[in-house]
Amino acid sequence: MPLSTDDPASIGGYTLLDRLGSGGMGVVYLARSASGRQVAVKLVHAQYVQDEEFRARFRQEIAAARRVSGAFTAPVVDADPEAERPWMATQYVPGPTLADVVRQGGPLGGREVRMLGLGLVEALRDIHRAGVVHRDLKPANILMAEDGPRVIDFGISRAADSQTLTLTAGRVLGTPRFMSPEQLRSPREVTAASDVFSLGALVVYAATGVGPFDAESPYLSGYQVMYEAPTLSGVPEPLIRLAKRCLDKDPTARAGLDELHRLLGALPDFAAAAPPEGAPVRVEPPPAPTRAETPRAETPRTEGPGGRRRKRLILVGAGAVAVGVLVATAAYDLTTGTPPYRPSASATDDAGPASLPEGWRPWRTTLRYEAPLPPLVYQDAACVPDHAAALYCGGKGFTVAKVDAATGRVRWRSGTRPQDARPIGVRDGLVYSYSAPENEGRRVVALDTGTKKQRWVREISQSASVRLFRGGLLTLSPDDRRLSAYGTSGRLLWRSPAPKGQLCDPATPVASGVPYALCSPLTSSGLSAEGPYTLLRFDPGDGARRALATLPRKALSLGSDDGTPVFLAPQTAKEVYEAGYERPYNALIRVDPRTGDTARVPLRQPLRGTATLLNGVVYAVRTDGTVTAVSARSGKRLWQRPTETESLSPPVESKRYGRLYFSNRFGRLLALDSDTGAEVWRTAALDAPGDTARERPPSVLLVKDAIVAMAGDTVFSVRPDRPTATPSAAPWRAALSRHTFSRYGRR
Repeated sequence: MPLSTDDPASIGGYTLLDRLGSGGMGVVYLARSASGRQVAVKLVHAQYVQDEEFRARFRQEIAAARRVSGAFTAPVVDADPEAERPWMATQYVPGPTLADVVRQGGPLGGREVRMLGLGLVEALRDIHRAGVVHRDLKPANILMAEDGPRVIDFGISRAADSQTLTLTAGRVLGTPRFMSPEQLRSPREVTAASDVFSLGALVVYAATGVGPFDAESPYLSGYQVMYEAPTLSGVPEPLIRLAKRCLDKDPTARAGLDELHRLLGALPDFAAAAPPEGAPVRVEPPPAPTRAETPRAETPRTEGPGGRRRKRLILVGAGAVAVGVLVATAAYDLTTGTPPYRPSASATDDAGPASLPEGWRPWRTTLRYEAPLPPLVYQDAACVPDHAAALYCGGKGFTVAKVDAATGRVRWRSGTRPQDARPIGVRDGLVYSYSAPENEGRRVVALDTGTKKQRWVREISQSASVRLFRGGLLTLSPDDRRLSAYGTSGRLLWRSPAPKGQLCDPATPVASGVPYALCSPLTSSGLSAEGPYTLLRFDPGDGARRALATLPRKALSLGSDDGTPVFLAPQTAKEVYEAGYERPYNALIRVDPRTGDTARVPLRQPLRGTATLLNGVVYAVRTDGTVTAVSARSGKRLWQRPTETESLSPPVESKRYGRLYFSNRFGRLLALDSDTGAEVWRTAALDAPGDTARERPPSVLLVKDAIVAMAGDTVFSVRPDRPTATPSAAPWRAALSRHTFSRYGRR
């Protein structure tokens, strides 16, 4: 890739020759030293130069890479983490990645697998001997040089003497289908055995072209890694024992490197396997002639309503893990080192004083709570409000909690295991939540908002969601064959059979309170084909249904605009597993709720990112922080704003102030003018939002005019006209300290 006019001519005395790639941390260049030696130089992105947390993390990456100097790794040649823009130079290794090799030429044969495996074992010996755990072994991080594989990219490695720094400042978590169960569940407990698990997944991938935990989304892959046996169909018989020895869920039961070396050394030659039928199709970037230690920002996404499994899945569209590149940046004021705050006049004058819950003050509450059972991993943690200034929150590190929206005081907790899922909703004095007792099926539970007493519980599908509508809730039966509606008393209102050969999921309810469902044909493996979808409309009283419209594959439900269901139509429905891919949508589809007539509204420019429909406008938020506003009726682009703040939440809108509010993973808040997209203000990130901040997408909501956001295991509240007022910790926190733990010890 040729250099651009924006690229420097040299870095640290190394003359730049070519651009090798770009990722979440920075850009990697091919460079030449004064003596003529070629190196790969990683230059940190400019937006991170004022971020001391990022600099500390980059220093640790350099230190970890320097500790490893084996024949099967790319050693550090030079580095300057204190430069105006930090950089690191490593040995340049010509050769494609393992992903490129398998994609272009198919699975490897026995001799190639043996040489690959032995090289990886030798690399891990050097890495572990240096006291480092790599934690991100995957095909994109294995260079296939002429003299053997090279393990690269120590960006998320953990050194034995720097655990705290890695966990507080680390931003890339890994790739679920090649991660170990303990890395998904308990990052601080990861040992060298985690890399052995990843090695086993790599060997299976190399021999078959498909990983043992490949699925339609990274969330499903993560769930399989944690709870299901690896898929080894198509694995050549000589490799099966080795794969099983590596892929044991128990780290202590996995093979050691010496045993793996013996098993690989005795591995006989075998013919390269053909990729199995039905293997996921992956679209990756075109291969470059060479690869060096290029940072790759792995941020797999699920598009549309998501693939649904008939097996033990916990939540459709929700994940077993948090994955991806977590980057928290802002436009800093270089003179003060703090983000700018620019309140508009209308924020304080035109709209009048903020309407706040009675007794409100800025607050911050940590909800970490030690529970006896492991968490249910939904990856949708957040809070929902009621009309009585209360919040009901769920999260990976805590059970369902009722929080006073005025003070942050925790009123009660319910359940025996943490849930990485927001409660479903609040209605008529009941808060609805998911539950899955140990060794039992998945359920919906109705809790009394005042007493937390369980009013009723119903068993539901392992894969479908629950949606509230006026007068009840809609879900899928445990056998996935019937859509069931329950009233607020728990009484069954009606049932409707799912169309034969299709898997249905309740859809986002519209303002009229009429229940809907989206149904899609099943594949031969029992998964949703993700379209074409049939939109079903139900009579809320008796369940009489009507097939309202047919929607294309990968269509994305946005909710409703003035009672009209609105969907995004994809420009392409192909399966893409490329890092950082965001599916483009080129049209809006509006469905008349009475006649079923559909109107396709073309978009002049494709829309990418997480889309939210608010008051007739679709707001799309990209991973790089770019926000685009499009009219839900005309499809006209209203504005687009690069916010320079990555990993933003979906927005919530304040009509009083005409503002959109966002949060990022580390508790930084951002306000944009909803009419123009102009930035109104932003705040600094929280100083310590909790261990799960880097793992979980953030959320933000309004209680009256008070802004409430969740970052990690922390919930906090500020007022919109004085957002920089520091939220204080609840004064009763010490009294609750006996219940407030991190997973790994007292906080």
